[in-house]
Amino acid sequence: MEIKELKVTIGEVYEGYFNDAEEGVTALNDNLDIRPKYQREFVYDDKKRNEVIRTVMKGLPLNVMYWVDRGQEFDKDDDTPRYEVLDGQQRTISVCEYVDGSFSVDDKMFDNLPKDLQDKILDYEMFIYICDGTESEKLEWFKIINIAGEKLTDQELRNAVYAGTWVSDAKRYFSKTGCAAYNLAGDYLKGSSIRQEYLETAILWIATKEGKSIEAYMAEHQHDKNAVGLWNYFRNVIEWVQAIFPKTRREMKGLPWGLMYNEHGDRADLDARELEQKIQVLMDDYEVTKKSGIYEYLLTGDERKLSLRGFTDEIKKKVYAKQEHKCAICGKEFDYGVMHGDHIIPWSKGGKTIEENCQMLCRDCNLVKGAQE
Repeated sequence: MEIKELKVTIGEVYEGYFNDAEEGVTALNDNLDIRPKYQREFVYDDKKRNEVIRTVMKGLPLNVMYWVDRGQEFDKDDDTPRYEVLDGQQRTISVCEYVDGSFSVDDKMFDNLPKDLQDKILDYEMFIYICDGTESEKLEWFKIINIAGEKLTDQELRNAVYAGTWVSDAKRYFSKTGCAAYNLAGDYLKGSSIRQEYLETAILWIATKEGKSIEAYMAEHQHDKNAVGLWNYFRNVIEWVQAIFPKTRREMKGLPWGLMYNEHGDRADLDARELEQKIQVLMDDYEVTKKSGIYEYLLTGDERKLSLRGFTDEIKKKVYAKQEHKCAICGKEFDYGVMHGDHIIPWSKGGKTIEENCQMLCRDCNLVKGAQE
């Protein structure tokens, strides 16, 4: 990991300054990403913003800021700036917005200041560290310094490390307000597109399918010209969900649909009408406490996904006393704390979580019975 000091003035950074809610914030003659496209917009309150300007006017330090160096040979064909602000985003935007005339400090706009004070601001040297190194080194370092202010999400950190044509195109699908991913799958995804949570989810799903980590997948595709492959995969996931579970419910939001698709997407035995009938029954079942787990249960048969209602301590203690502290199967005596409340008739066969259907078993007998059901 290489960290180099860079001295650059506010005036140099301000050259070519551009600020747009969706398109991001750039400066330094298009060589600096202050806020990348479609990243969520943090705004200092007036007090913090004004203190930044007063600090500059007094010639006091703004504290160190960190930029990512995307490399001497960075490909400019995709119009992506060479540098990206990793830490110091709001301080940089504050000084640029003041020079741009967007607000006043102590009733003074930049244009109303005496020329000597304007020059003092424009000639103010910002203390910048430029970070360069391997992807893994940069990611680890960025996590370490991401400790103050408005923290970047893990995916925003990854976007900085693996910046390139692929990430830029992927953001177009997954990271914009009202983006294509939101329009297609807003009912199935949790989180925020502009906080990169949609993009992170999509990459996690496809990377898992290929047996890779998110970082490995992004590194492999960093210099791809577009992210069409990721988008097509994501569309296939959502279209599969809509085909086998056509009725949309709030319980579907945020489920690991891509992971389910990876494992079950090619199954020919899944009938949408039959599945919907089972969903309706399970939604009405008092025993099922985790309704969102119904979908994974129907695909895997794993009852743990349903968080089935357990026997209360009151019921278990009554049954424990009736059994004279003995396991209902092996007949050995055990302390209450090491025994388990078991459904005599399993839930899958219509058994209810009531006292009449409860028996207390030792740990070993409970495991054996569970494996036989």
